[in-house]
Amino acid sequence: MTDGYRVEADSIGEIELNADLNYGIHTARSLANFPFNAEKMHPYLIQAIVLVKKAAALTHLQNNELESSKAEAIIKACDDIIEKFDMRDFPVSRFQGGAGTSTHMNVNEVVANKALQILGRKKGDYEHLHPINDVNLGQSTNDVYPTALRISMIRLLRETSQMFADLQEALQKKETEFADIIKLGRTQWMDALPIMLGQEFGAYAQAISRDRWRIYKVEERLRQVNIGGTAIGTGLNATRKYCVKMIENLRQISNIGLARAEYPIDVTQNQDIFVEVSGLLKAASVNLFKISNDIRIMASGPRGGIGELILKPLQAGSSIMPAKVNPVLPEMMINIALKIQANDSLISQAASLGTFELNPFLPLAGEALMESLQLLKDGIPVYIKECIIPLQADVEKCRQHLERSSVLVTALVPYIGYDRAAEIGKKAIENNLTVREILIKDNVLPEEDINRILNPFQLTKPGIAGK
Repeated sequence: MTDGYRVEADSIGEIELNADLNYGIHTARSLANFPFNAEKMHPYLIQAIVLVKKAAALTHLQNNELESSKAEAIIKACDDIIEKFDMRDFPVSRFQGGAGTSTHMNVNEVVANKALQILGRKKGDYEHLHPINDVNLGQSTNDVYPTALRISMIRLLRETSQMFADLQEALQKKETEFADIIKLGRTQWMDALPIMLGQEFGAYAQAISRDRWRIYKVEERLRQVNIGGTAIGTGLNATRKYCVKMIENLRQISNIGLARAEYPIDVTQNQDIFVEVSGLLKAASVNLFKISNDIRIMASGPRGGIGELILKPLQAGSSIMPAKVNPVLPEMMINIALKIQANDSLISQAASLGTFELNPFLPLAGEALMESLQLLKDGIPVYIKECIIPLQADVEKCRQHLERSSVLVTALVPYIGYDRAAEIGKKAIENNLTVREILIKDNVLPEEDINRILNPFQLTKPGIAGK
């Protein structure tokens, strides 16, 4: 060791490292091989791997499989890493080969060097506590990484599920707030039957409710982990006592109802569960896309569009057109939805590329799925606060659109038949008159009956209008 530097070696050769670094040679090689500085691992995944390391050290301590001083130092190091979490210790890129080995070795090295300091040793003094022989005892990237990925994903799923619950509640409040506002419905961009604005938002809330429930329930599918399966799921180099006690400790430390997979080889090989979770996020993105697009269209204008909704102005909409304000939050949510759908395609392809006993593209699929969850977790709160809650209705504009539409003739079909009603609707459009005006002008029905039948509020309920 020279001043300010230390030398570490592996089977490939030696590398000189800054003596202050908490990571070691394996991390350094990863940084050289995968120089994607802007694409780091998700912090939840790193923290979950650290939890696995703590659970493993605790298990080895209880089973007398590791010197107590080493095990206790590793446990303390893991606690310190979580408490004072610093992503600078974990610089490896999520775009990497090796099925997550770079990330796993990075964590092993940081835990080892933190533990060495607790023991009063220098960083890199691995003869006293080794990142693989001690920190990684009884483990493999191929059981640690998938297990940690499930833990981190469940953490994000829980937070995201709550965001959907909050969005559902916000939409339900709008359903109540807009309950008495009647407007023109639209199908295929054309005038359709009247609907209450509150009914539209009630339908939005129902869709989000389904998404919330699906996201909440899918956690159960992620709770089976392959820890103890080591390299290919057969469990070589992991004792039976370790496998049994490890899952108990990990369940307690993570506060998640984890269970060891009945067939760890399956969990090691096959990653269809991540495709399943991604599919549910894609379904949610479809609803978010549709709702956001509806809102931005109903808020279009303010003079040249539909203008039935009024969005809170949030920022200038143009560098050349003064006073222009854009529907930036509905557009943000549409962007998120599109990204989730793109990630779903990536995840499906990556999960398909597993061969024989392992899928080397799990890190790519896992990080894409966590990105989708993180986008929802970060995006939905601001969407609720700055778009849904302050959303207002232009009641007069809603009324104007409805009264000028010829679609009210639908209520007349039970009384005068489809063909006659179609003639009246066409005549109203050609003469720029309302349906009511044509009915009165042509003495089609008594005015009292017309008023009763064309009561737009009756047209938003089941049954025959006017009866």
